Formats: sequence, structure tokens, C-alpha cells
Amino acid sequence: MAADIHIKDLANPVLTDEQKAIRAYGDTLKVDISRQSIMAEAEQIAGKNDWGDLEFLERLDLICDEWSSDSNIKGIGHLSLRNKLLQHATSRLLIQDQFNQHPEIHDIQIERPIIVVGLPRSGTTHLLNLMAADTRLRSLPLWESYEPVPRPGESLLDTGRYQRCEDAWQAMKASTPLIAAMHPMNPEHIHEELELMGPNFGSYNYEWLSYSPRWRDHYYAEDQTYQYEYMRDVLKLLVWQQRDTDQPTRWVLKCPQHLEQLPILQTVFPDATIAITHRDPVAVIQSAITIMAYGQRLSRDRVMTSELVEYWSDRVEHLLRACVRDRPLLAPEQSIDVPFKTLIKDDVGMVEKIYQKAGLAMDDTAREALTGFVEEHKEDYGRVIYDLKGQFGVDPDDLRKRFDFYAKQYLTE
Repeated sequence: MAADIHIKDLANPVLTDEQKAIRAYGDTLKVDISRQSIMAEAEQIAGKNDWGDLEFLERLDLICDEWSSDSNIKGIGHLSLRNKLLQHATSRLLIQDQFNQHPEIHDIQIERPIIVVGLPRSGTTHLLNLMAADTRLRSLPLWESYEPVPRPGESLLDTGRYQRCEDAWQAMKASTPLIAAMHPMNPEHIHEELELMGPNFGSYNYEWLSYSPRWRDHYYAEDQTYQYEYMRDVLKLLVWQQRDTDQPTRWVLKCPQHLEQLPILQTVFPDATIAITHRDPVAVIQSAITIMAYGQRLSRDRVMTSELVEYWSDRVEHLLRACVRDRPLLAPEQSIDVPFKTLIKDDVGMVEKIYQKAGLAMDDTAREALTGFVEEHKEDYGRVIYDLKGQFGVDPDDLRKRFDFYAKQYLTE
């Protein structure tokens, strides 16, 4: 059995020699987080220069300015953030090139996807990865979400994309070794489709990468339909790329962001089956901010414990108020609620209920695959012991009162 993990130096990190060396190296860097430098380097990597519709420039400029002007971010943190934007910019060029060459991609239909929706850390990741074990469904591994299209000189069968993701995972484990205990990011891990909005410089994902209130406010102010349509079109591209294989075409997807975009999700994927997980928001918040605070030991001069708890308490409330408002709009025959405690008690049984909504039989082969996944992964990672009051100065019971509007409706079991 994996050991419990106590992070005793969360707010005031005690760095290992390797972590000290990484920070020292970062201090020698002059990182240019600007639209011009990122786009120029992406064009070199991709060997392309057609960016498609340039309306994304405003968003790229905004996030570059917010991150580059944050004086609390260390050099290694700026490098990591720039690398993410470079990855998205490179993918945009390669995706646009495929759309230019093959307009028939847009004729593909994304039919009857199963989409998991719920707060971060509420069982969405486990539920997604569990259903992804069913070979009748198409899922999105992390390496493919990061680079949907191979680079020039690489084919779909080359391992370049996978290896770059693996190298990043190994580097993450070396620099922040407890990350694996909290959130696996190995290449074959099934990931969120919001990563496919990245090449259009969209989604709330940037808020997870760094403290980004300006980005949040811009995201709030926009109708996100166009971002969901872009993500859907990249899913079409992924299906088209494997059109001559026996890869299934029915997707299983998940993203917490969908909680505050349910009407748009239903508009863009009208025949989707939507499974919404529900968990105590305080458990979600303490888990999420502990991950982010731990990750800041290398990326920031100061771990932002007070800012994180304030920001993400507010962010989770926004997600949940939107869910309470919009959940009744979903067709009952295409949606199902998934209480976290019920999922943990019988995850395969819960999947069978979701399948019933989706019109997908739980046959013996699928049941065996799902049961095998549960058995294989039940001891993968240690259990992190969270201390919201001791580490963040917030009483869990006091914070929980903020979410009575949600708990009374969805946490009654």
C-alpha cells in the first residue's frame, strides 16, 4: 500500500540540492515572453507561417503581458510558461496547415460523445481514465493532447511526440517529485480536451498554469462558443488522421471547465451524454491549491498560499453557481449526476449507469477491461494528507458554508 504523504514545508519550501540547482539555473535566464518571439520560434519549428484567423493575437498578447509582468515568477517559471505558449503556437500552425490541405476534415461528425463534467479533483480524472479502458471508445492521451499533429519530418507512427511528453514528465518528477502522488501527467494518461483549445489560446487552463486574474476576467467576458467549436474541429482532425485504422471514433472526454459552459457544450455537442460528478467543494479546493502551492516552490519567489485559497474558492464558486443555474437545461435522457462517494464505492457500476444513458451496452469484454483497470491502478500513488487550516489558514467548516447553495441540491446523500 502506498504511504501517506505529508508536505510539511508547503509555504516555506526546503529545497533539495537538485531543486536549488534548477532555481539557480533559472536565475541565469532572460526569458522573452512576447507574442513576437513565440510566434517567430513556432514558425521555425513548424516550418509554416499561416496562422489562420488572427483574432487570437489579443488573447496571446494579454497572457504574455500578464505572465511577463509578474515579478514573483522565477526564471524557471517564466521558461516553463513560455514553453507552454510555444507548444500551443506550434500546434496552431500545424493544425491550420492540415485544415488548409484537407478541408474535408470539417465534414467529419463527432457523434454521441460521452463527456465527464465536474469540479477538478472530484473523480473526473478517474472516471475518464476508467472509461478510456473500454476499447470501443476513443480517448485523448496526454502526449496527443499536447501535440495533435506531428512535426515536420515525423509521421503519425513516430514516437517524437510521445518522447517529448515523457521527457517533460520525467523532468517534472525530478524537480517536484510529489506531483505524481497528486496528479499523474505521464504520456499515456488520458487528458482533458480543453488542451485542444490551447492552439486557439483559449480556456481556463492558463489559470491553472499561473496566477492569472486578468486572463480570468477576459475569459469571463467572452462567449466561449467559438473556443468549443475550435476544440471540436481539432477532435475531427484527430479522427481524420487515423481514418485508415481501426481506432474507434466515439469519444470519451472530460473537463471541469464545462461546468460553467453547459449550454455551449450542449450546443456544440448536441447528442452528447454528459456525466456530472459532485463532491464536497472544500475537499476539491484543498486538493487543488495544495498541488499548485507545491508546484510554486520552484517557479516563484514566494508560495502564494493566501492568494491561492482566495482565488480558487472564488473560482470554484463561479463554476458551481453556473452548474446549479444550467444543470436543469440538460436533457434528462442525455445526462446523469455522479456523486463522488457513489463513484468511489462502485466505479464500474457507475460507468454502467452512464453507458445506459449513452446507449452503450456493458458487455463482458468492457466489464473485464474496466475491472482490470481498477485493479491495476488502485495502488499507483500515495495519499496526500491535506491541512487547509494549518497550511492555508482557513477553517474547512467556515469555507464549506459558502457552498450551501450547491450542497443542499447535490450533496444530500
